[in-house]
Amino acid sequence: MVRFLIRRLALGVLVLWLITLAVFALFFVAPNNVARTLAGRQATPETVAAISHRLGLDQPLWKQYLDFVGKALRGDLGYDYYHQVPVTTIIGSALPITLSLVFGAAFLWLGLGVFNGVVSATHPRSFTDRSLTALSLFFYSTPTFLLGILLLYVLYFRLTLAGYSAFPAGGYAPFGGGLGGWAQHLVLPWFTLALVSAATYTRLTRASMLDVLGEDYVRTARSKGIGERRVVLRHGLRAALTPIVTQFGIDVGSLLGGVVVTETVFSLPGLGKTAIDAINQQDLPVIIGVVLFAAAAVVVANILVDLAYAVLDPRVRLH
Repeated sequence: MVRFLIRRLALGVLVLWLITLAVFALFFVAPNNVARTLAGRQATPETVAAISHRLGLDQPLWKQYLDFVGKALRGDLGYDYYHQVPVTTIIGSALPITLSLVFGAAFLWLGLGVFNGVVSATHPRSFTDRSLTALSLFFYSTPTFLLGILLLYVLYFRLTLAGYSAFPAGGYAPFGGGLGGWAQHLVLPWFTLALVSAATYTRLTRASMLDVLGEDYVRTARSKGIGERRVVLRHGLRAALTPIVTQFGIDVGSLLGGVVVTETVFSLPGLGKTAIDAINQQDLPVIIGVVLFAAAAVVVANILVDLAYAVLDPRVRLH
């Protein structure tokens, strides 16, 4: 188990190193005037000179790269000259919003998807199975922005006109201001993201469970008189979770870099909306910081998925 963990950590470090090389080459080597690009189009020559000196752009490339990586390892992602604050400050203010959105929605979509998939797999070709499959296809085919707008129209606009102000139009209420207000502002974004994602997990769980429930060891467990619920949950679901864990790790890791569409529709100033604003403003330090954070989130998520593999299936530890 220790060797397995060391191999996965080493692979994650290698991937992060390659990502830092790509980011450094893209943002610091390719532009003709890095300091001018980072400072923005309206920067004065004095500001450009100060940025060039601060970044050490007069140093050899290898020295610039080592400084870039060293600062990133210390948590220094640069300085945002557009807002006159460190990049970590901007990411730190946006990250709690994205974390709240992603983990709340992940709890919903995982629960809905796995439950619906198990029910479909244990009642194949029944009315329940066909109904859940049809709902999954419907939400899977629905664009996230369209579902979000529909939920806002029905549950905010129409209810407000009827005199029921149950849901806000958008925005974010900090968790410190109260659990009720925090959840009230996030419930519609949660369900927007969860309903679309749960469709994938329903179909994935159903297919995986159907394969597992046809295995010999499941038939043997049933022949021994073990209860159907225990057979399905303990013998079937655990073996079927491997592809689900893979998809879950990829989805959560990717979304931690910013849920662009959902955050934009509901005016949530998370990492996704922050990245879009930075692109529109050509605010490169923020773009670099978000890219590095998103890459690290994906790598960490994949390492956690590998560890979950080892727990669910001991045979993985041998490879």
